[in-house]
Amino acid sequence: MERPDYYSDKKFCDNCNDYVNYLMGLDTSWCVSCGERVRLYSPDDWDHFREHLDARKNRGGRRPRKNKGKESA
Repeated sequence: MERPDYYSDKKFCDNCNDYVNYLMGLDTSWCVSCGERVRLYSPDDWDHFREHLDARKNRGGRRPRKNKGKESA
């Protein structure tokens, strides 16, 4: 497994329309090429990520009891 490092990490810049190196601030990150704000994913990648995340969500309901039929007092 690769060890991530700051120099290879990239975020998406809407202005450059590409994944770019960035400067990290306290509340936001900025593109080193154009100075605009960057975000973690492009809109297409974000939609793809959310579709897969929604598919893995628990649909709710109660889990079956393991000790069904035994008294618990």
